[in-house]
Amino acid sequence: MQDLENISRQLQQSGKAADLRSLAESEDGQKLSQMLDGKAVEQAAKSGDGEALKRMLGQVLSTREGQRLAGRIQELMQK
Repeated sequence: MQDLENISRQLQQSGKAADLRSLAESEDGQKLSQMLDGKAVEQAAKSGDGEALKRMLGQVLSTREGQRLAGRIQELMQK
């Protein structure tokens, strides 16, 4: 959990948190949000279940929306 807090703090300091929030609120982000079970993601993250998180990420990345969003995130992080 501490790692997530550190990542969040780093994103805030870099000024990229607002950009990521905007991507999450985009049409692709909203479609993917509907595909995921938020409670399952939260539970896997809290418990450190990397395999469950990998499966969920794989499901997301197998969609066109997921691939587009991942590309946009990659571009943002390289700035």
